Amino acid sequence: MAEIKDPENTILMELTNGTVTIQLLPDVAPQHVERMKTLVRAGSYDNVAFHRVIDGFMAQTGDVQHGNMEKAYNPRAAGTGGSEYPDVPAEFSKVPHARDSIGAARSANPNSANSQFFINFSDNDFLNGQYTVYGQVISGMDHVDAIVKGEPPANPDRMISMKVAADA
Repeated sequence: MAEIKDPENTILMELTNGTVTIQLLPDVAPQHVERMKTLVRAGSYDNVAFHRVIDGFMAQTGDVQHGNMEKAYNPRAAGTGGSEYPDVPAEFSKVPHARDSIGAARSANPNSANSQFFINFSDNDFLNGQYTVYGQVISGMDHVDAIVKGEPPANPDRMISMKVAADA
């Protein structure tokens, strides 16, 4: 497990095969970081499926409206929803979409990020300047690499729980 230097800006994502530790980047994308922490603290991400997982590219999750495996999972709609909060405006930066980085998923509108996010499996430089980076996996990337692939996967993996390390 990684050393946690800033518990208020560190997320512990529990997957079926272990814990993924994510360091958020509040200096880079403060609104995206605040949204994630708000949703984590509300339990909104618990049991939400990884609905789009492309080998060599990324694993996408966070559709709190359609992606909850116990309440509202709809494989046809997963990836189309967000949260009850308004969309977050783009916070583009020079931080690259490198392996292990967390990016905000959105529609064609750059200011449409809401609750969904993706974890990059590889360096995806073509996303730089087009999607907001707001976190980095600092331990447990092997657990992310093991997430079931598919668009959507037949039996998707899910985030069992997410917690802000300061609250754990």
